[in-house]
Amino acid sequence: MAIFFTSDLHLGHENIVLKSRLQFSDIAEMDEYIIQQWNRKVGSQDEVYILGDFSFRAKTPVADYLSRLKGRKHLIIGNHDASWMKHMPDVEQYFESIEMMKLLKYQKKMLTLCHYPMLEWPMSRYSDAGASFLIHGHIHDCTTLDAYDVIKERLPHALNCGVDINHFEPVTFEELVANNNAWYQRTPDGAQEPDDQPMS
Repeated sequence: MAIFFTSDLHLGHENIVLKSRLQFSDIAEMDEYIIQQWNRKVGSQDEVYILGDFSFRAKTPVADYLSRLKGRKHLIIGNHDASWMKHMPDVEQYFESIEMMKLLKYQKKMLTLCHYPMLEWPMSRYSDAGASFLIHGHIHDCTTLDAYDVIKERLPHALNCGVDINHFEPVTFEELVANNNAWYQRTPDGAQEPDDQPMS
């Protein structure tokens, strides 16, 4: 059994393709690519922590997306999840857990899972010893936000699990660390590296 992290899939969100995910021709292509990437990596017994913004303004029922995705799914609620969750009275049947924030022990580390980046989290003052990490989403791959500079310069143990910097797929903790290191080495204009392009 593996543990994966992801966030900010924004399945069904047409405007995100028009404004920032320009590598996709339309929302259908983006949705299918994300689903394929997920199911290529995740097995039926793997645990996947979705740190918010799973879908937004989708014309496709969110239950259809969830039914197609492998693994045991856990939802950490983000700012765009309330709108689709209120239309799913049976939402709990699709998730092993639904929480606003979660603490998770992983290989002698304490992981704090939250949609939003934070300046401090449980045991964060011990993060230099590798004992504590924050895993978050929300900022996508934007390098012009104040949060980007703060995290880059001062919070090396805060890790962005958003799909935009993680090759549009759920990632292990080790992959998350590597992808974040690569992201923070990008140029200030936030230009994407070739590996982020979904087209072969």
